[in-house]
Amino acid sequence: MSSIENNSDSVKTTSYKVVLPFYIYAALAFLTASIFVFLHSTDFNGHYFQPHLLAITHTMALGWATMIILGSCHQLVPVLIEGKLHSEGLAKATFIFAAIGIPLLVYAFYFFELNIVAIIGGSLIVFSILLFFINLSMSISKSKKENVHAAFIFTSSLWLLITVSLGLLLIYNFTHLILSKSSLQFLSLHAHIGIIGWFSLLVIGVSSRLIPMFLISKYNNSKLLWVIFVLINSALIIYILFYFSFLHSILTVASIALFLIAIFLFVKHIYASYIQRIRKKVDEQMQLSLLSILMLFFPIIISIILIAISLYFKTGSNKVVLLYGFMIFFGWLTAIILGMTFKTLPFIVWNKVYHNKASQGKTINPKDLFSSKIYKMMAFSYIISFLFFCLGLFLPLHLFLKVGAVILILTALLYNLNVFKILLHKTEK
Repeated sequence: MSSIENNSDSVKTTSYKVVLPFYIYAALAFLTASIFVFLHSTDFNGHYFQPHLLAITHTMALGWATMIILGSCHQLVPVLIEGKLHSEGLAKATFIFAAIGIPLLVYAFYFFELNIVAIIGGSLIVFSILLFFINLSMSISKSKKENVHAAFIFTSSLWLLITVSLGLLLIYNFTHLILSKSSLQFLSLHAHIGIIGWFSLLVIGVSSRLIPMFLISKYNNSKLLWVIFVLINSALIIYILFYFSFLHSILTVASIALFLIAIFLFVKHIYASYIQRIRKKVDEQMQLSLLSILMLFFPIIISIILIAISLYFKTGSNKVVLLYGFMIFFGWLTAIILGMTFKTLPFIVWNKVYHNKASQGKTINPKDLFSSKIYKMMAFSYIISFLFFCLGLFLPLHLFLKVGAVILILTALLYNLNVFKILLHKTEK
């Protein structure tokens, strides 16, 4: 943690008033999505294109994963570029527009009323991400230091802007048919620009910096990270260019191959960081974060199965598609967020409460701001819920889905309990 403190002292860090609302919103969105999963677990036995499943997916993708990542980026970018965020006002506006737009969009999907409410919600989200992209661009442009992690964040934010813009276009296309094909035919393209371009690129770029930092590792290999950066972007560009061509299936395999190479190189990077770590004891938060990296291979394997099914049977499997989506949003992304939240949020709040008092005497450590016992319970319940739900999807057994959903709600409650314990912390007398 000391490395973050040193970095944050050398640059003007973003105000906690900008960052914390993103964490609060994300925590509540995770709980909301978990309740949705419980209420509509039977929907997971049907087709993946259903109103309730669309609402759950976008609550997880936008309300949970994207919101907490946006908050983290506003805090992390100044450290990476050794400068300050261009505008905290734009950052606050990013939160406000997204915070209003996301529930409007989720409501529209939930009741499948793709009318003015959906368009307004989608437009607010696009505008929010545009502000984020402008703020990020201006911040990075002022930096004279070349940083591969900043390149990951900048490029992934561009892909995010493309993702939400295409999403808004698809909503409009449902009622006005302005595209040559139906919105459903663009759904996989929309999803994978977001999954690969936004989430994968961003998470790999940020975690390749944070994990070695929290492990206090001596390892650093920027050249390898640049190779990973090129491979992931190349894989996505190939996928997009040939999405509607007759070579789509074959070149999708090529895209997956490039992406797999990138993931193996990323794992190599993290493994080298782990081996060369100075801090030998790995805490629970880092254990879950490291587990999330392995969980990334699950949806990749499932995607290969999906390609095989489409090639041999000329159709997809709803069950496999649902398993694929669940492993991404409730598996890989959720696991790394559950781990990294309690490595980043405690320091942000500690800096808010104790930064001016640190020189006056001994203060508590950031890790003391949350309950380790509650965290362990949360991590255990999360793994159990993930296993139950995956088995329920695969077999399929509705009882397993229901049990997994109940335990997922418990996970979200424990997560929220610890998050608000940190947020409500007061200076010790």
